[in-house]
Amino acid sequence: MGEKSGTVVIGAGPAGLTAAYELLRHGEPVRVFEADDVVGGISRTVERDGWRFDIGGHRFFTKVSRVEAFWHEILPDEDFLLRPRMSRIYYRGALYDYPLNAGNALRNLGIIEALRCVGSYGRARLRPPKDQSHFEGWVSARFGWRLYSKFFKTYTEKVWGMPADQLQADWAAQRIKNLSLSKAMANALLPRRNRKDVTSLIEEFQYPKHGPGMMWERCTEQVEKRGGSVRTGTWVTAVHRDPAAARATGVTVADADGERTEPADHVISSMPISALVRALRPAAPPQVLAAADDLRYRDFLTVALVVPEEFSFPDNWIYVHDPAVRVGRIQNFGSWSPYLVKDGRTCLGLEYFVFEDDEMWRTPDPDLVALATAELEGLGLVRPGCVEAGYVVRMPKAYPVYDERYQQNVDVIRDWLTREVPNVHPVGRNGMHRYNNQDHSMLTAMLTAENIAHGAGHDVWTVNVEQDYHEERTSSAGRRHGDGRHGTGRDAPIVPARPVLRRRVTEIREATPAPVRRP
Repeated sequence: MGEKSGTVVIGAGPAGLTAAYELLRHGEPVRVFEADDVVGGISRTVERDGWRFDIGGHRFFTKVSRVEAFWHEILPDEDFLLRPRMSRIYYRGALYDYPLNAGNALRNLGIIEALRCVGSYGRARLRPPKDQSHFEGWVSARFGWRLYSKFFKTYTEKVWGMPADQLQADWAAQRIKNLSLSKAMANALLPRRNRKDVTSLIEEFQYPKHGPGMMWERCTEQVEKRGGSVRTGTWVTAVHRDPAAARATGVTVADADGERTEPADHVISSMPISALVRALRPAAPPQVLAAADDLRYRDFLTVALVVPEEFSFPDNWIYVHDPAVRVGRIQNFGSWSPYLVKDGRTCLGLEYFVFEDDEMWRTPDPDLVALATAELEGLGLVRPGCVEAGYVVRMPKAYPVYDERYQQNVDVIRDWLTREVPNVHPVGRNGMHRYNNQDHSMLTAMLTAENIAHGAGHDVWTVNVEQDYHEERTSSAGRRHGDGRHGTGRDAPIVPARPVLRRRVTEIREATPAPVRRP
């Protein structure tokens, strides 16, 4: 036997860095290559002019005990804040508690509309929609059409870029499965603290004081301190394999100094699985390449606006259900941590869900800042003219899209990789094309490290959709039986293979929603 080449890890997000740290714990040599110039992936913290932005909002909450222990092994307790969870829904000039609170909703809706909503709910219970296979039918059966149209339809269509009646019900069943109108009314009468029986009702979470990127910056330091290496600004351009031996043998990386080949006994990949397939040399067969090319991603951009502190609000974020604006959610970074903002000011992050070929993705930053400012002012959340500065952060491939062909495509890729390059290990959200939370992306990496170091035989594909995530702890090994489609992550909706909703930036600029009193 020759000298061990060790493991190459592609990507320095939560999954990649967790894999590296765990391999070193088991005495395995490791090298990490990250194409971007910062670590953390979608869990990074972006810094601009001393402001810090969380990409999407990352609550540190888990029932996977080993993930909890990992977080506190990397960061000391004093670096965590215990934050209250608060989110509200903006709809047509009013702010509604989320989850829905009967008293708050009654005050905002007015007695007449509230009675109409109750009547709509009653009709749905007596005569539920025949087709509950899609998001619209599933939710309206449990809340009635009027509440569904106000509090579920618009936001969901913004996130996924298509009509809600073309989204499969699976996502609704995972995201709001234990919540109905009757439970929402009951919850208004119950103590509000520590209600964790319903996914949407988690009321406290941990948060690194300088943002989630703090976790992965510190983890990078620990990996390097323990003998591993993390190279940013370094692309993996090819993954080499030996068809005769049915193994990957190394990778080609490119950085400012040029290209070189790095040998590897194992390759852990958190890059998009479609990109992994296209990087293989010799190339994968046509049917596998076709499956990779058919996978799609939803992209994400944040426009962060600096405003006086008087326009802060207590919410971590506000869901914007108003159809007159394109913004889907508004973060208040000051409510996540005072360390993210500066004295006398806060920073509001307006989030837009897009595809990379959308006009909005290609819009210049100054125009996006102007659009976000106009929408924020139009919503009545700030006084006109008070925005002091703006920054745009684009995050490609933020969400793997679950269209009607995705599972078949993933199965084709997964089966071929297992057969032809079993020492290539996909992990994490994009690595497995699974809409996992951060903690479950980390769990796939932990189990993979044990497979490499000890031949543990964990099936990481069982760490997946959120069946009983908040109601049932995983076993210490994190394994469940089944076909790999059920487990402990978070599912996303099944959506049509082609997006059918597109909205032009010019149309959004012309929209003028009703003002709302500042929260």
